Parts: sequence; C-alpha cells; structure tokens
Amino acid sequence: MSVEKQIEDRMHMAFTPVQLEIINESHLHSHHRSSPGTGESHFRIKIQADAFTGKSRIERHRMIHDVLAEQLAGPIHALSIQASGC
Repeated sequence: MSVEKQIEDRMHMAFTPVQLEIINESHLHSHHRSSPGTGESHFRIKIQADAFTGKSRIERHRMIHDVLAEQLAGPIHALSIQASGC
C-alpha cells in the first residue's frame, strides 16, 4: 500500500474529516541529499474535522502526529499540516 493511501486511511479512521487533501510533494525535494528517492517522502495534509474544533494548532498537529507515528518513523521525511475544526 502506498504511503499516501496509508495517510488517507488513517486520517479517515481517526478523524472522519469533512475535507481531506493529501498532496505528495516528494518530487519537489528529490534533489535533496537526504531524500530517500522513494517518491513518497514529503507530504502536505489539509484536513478539516470536528475532532479539531476547540483545539490549538499544537494540539491538532500532535493528534495527527500520533495517528501517523509509524509513517513518521519510517517513510515520511517531511509533513506539512493545515488542520482546522468545523
């Protein structure tokens, strides 16, 4: 299963978002020396879900990092997050 699909599945299971966009930006970083060259290492997530309502930016990011801990320890090198409540 692709890393992008893993992110999508985990976001849906954890947060039931009303809006979710996952953007693979790996191609923008392929020339970096630290790039793993997998084509699935740099992602941007835009998510809106009730679970984030009333949470600070740091709390929302921590929630997402907790859900994606396995991916962040492995294939994901960089993750940009835009999370908001409903």
